[in-house]
Amino acid sequence: MKLLELSIWEDGYTMPCVCYYDSATDTYELVDGYHRYMVMRTSKRVREREQGLLPVTVIDKDISNRIASTIRHNRARGTHSVELMSNIVAELCRSDMSDAWIMKNIGMDRDELLRLKQITGLADLFANAEFSMSDEWEDE
Repeated sequence: MKLLELSIWEDGYTMPCVCYYDSATDTYELVDGYHRYMVMRTSKRVREREQGLLPVTVIDKDISNRIASTIRHNRARGTHSVELMSNIVAELCRSDMSDAWIMKNIGMDRDELLRLKQITGLADLFANAEFSMSDEWEDE
């Protein structure tokens, strides 16, 4: 956090935070940029210089697409964890998102999706899957 605070102090906010506007509660939900937001909240010098204003981009997406946005941002930066990704894949599967949707929107291939499903150990993630013999299978 100290390095991020120094980076923002020296270079400014070089990337906006990403938010979703919830009209039901008239609030903005942070999708990406939590640590940048925390620098604004905790660094007096940054907050004063920026006059308490934080650059944001507002997206209008449902929860599954907001999850996908967060993952894309984290993967692009190389900051994603296997355990967190496994849990998110499980949640997307439970939300009836197809494998094709997950692969396209999260940016992963079929093998990675399969491994993440296997890590969760939940049989229900494979409930709607079609299985076939491997291309390498040969009759003996």
